[in-house]
Amino acid sequence: MVYLDYAANTPVNEEVLKTFCDVSVAYIANPNSSHPLGRAAKARLDESTKQIADLLGVQESEIIYTSGASESNNLAIKGIAGAYKKYGKHIITTYLEHSSVTGAVTALQNSGFEVDFVDILENGLVDLNHLKELLRDDTILVSICCVGSELGIRQPIEQIGELLSEYRHCFFHVDATQAIGKIPVSFTNIDLVTFAPHKFYGLNGSGVLVKKEGVMLEPLIHGGVSTTAFRSGTPMLALAAATEIALALALAEMKPRYKAAERLNQKLRQALSEYSGIKMNSTEQAVPFILNISLKGINTEKLQEQLGEQEIYVSTKSACCAANTASRPVYALTKDRKRALSTLRISISHLTTCEEIDTFLSCFGQCYQELKKQG
Repeated sequence: MVYLDYAANTPVNEEVLKTFCDVSVAYIANPNSSHPLGRAAKARLDESTKQIADLLGVQESEIIYTSGASESNNLAIKGIAGAYKKYGKHIITTYLEHSSVTGAVTALQNSGFEVDFVDILENGLVDLNHLKELLRDDTILVSICCVGSELGIRQPIEQIGELLSEYRHCFFHVDATQAIGKIPVSFTNIDLVTFAPHKFYGLNGSGVLVKKEGVMLEPLIHGGVSTTAFRSGTPMLALAAATEIALALALAEMKPRYKAAERLNQKLRQALSEYSGIKMNSTEQAVPFILNISLKGINTEKLQEQLGEQEIYVSTKSACCAANTASRPVYALTKDRKRALSTLRISISHLTTCEEIDTFLSCFGQCYQELKKQG
């Protein structure tokens, strides 16, 4: 098996899984219960929350646990819109965002909010001059990903945050799901940051929203204070503890993991650039974990299927996108619909080996030539 879809999901680390199991067995009470078992569970939860906050360089009170990055994105976007609509109903985002961001923004647009999309430069970065032009007195939210889930392009978050800091009632939300645990992320001038541990060898079903102190949100889920007034539900202690371990390991091993992915990315780029019908969509601004390409005249859904039959697993777009549709990020970058309809996303990890890349390239070449003859 050759797994090259790490941007969609990563295999859980054994220490993370062991922590989840051990904590699940050791603490059976609800952390919100007032009896001794409940207080013990709450103390253990507070311990993990403190460790996560320290690792991120934020306050414990700024950590909100959710069911995943999609919920975190929805809570951040809809929560800001609900809490601050008295100051305006204008939102700015990009076509590079994950569907949980564009979906939330579209829902608000359908309920009366005005949405603008920032232009993307040829290198894949947000056009800061266009962003300045779009900003208005009634702009209450700007939502821009740190690293795109399809192209892997890293945005100038620090510069954007500095620009937005001049606007008192404009909040900055950053989807850092493809960034946290992989590259350094500064929280300066950012009001809301979302991520999920299953992108860095943690568990599915958990996510985090970092909400800076003083920022208000209208909750999506009502019915109790829980660990925060902004998200009700029984606190999932074991998932919080597992997130703590996954984050600590990812940050401690960030540099060697990055360098390993960088070497493999260069190997892939060099080999795939020899095909005249292949265009690289991941620019030089992209992180090495993701390589997005377009294949002229090739049905990439069929290519993905043929590779899967040989136990080689890649994606055509983000796992949350509908099949047989154009990639919005690739179209935003290239303005070429055919190119946006024929994308392949190869996402790698420090766990990926050179032998696996060689196997992929060999099988890819065979499938490519076969489909080219058919097509």
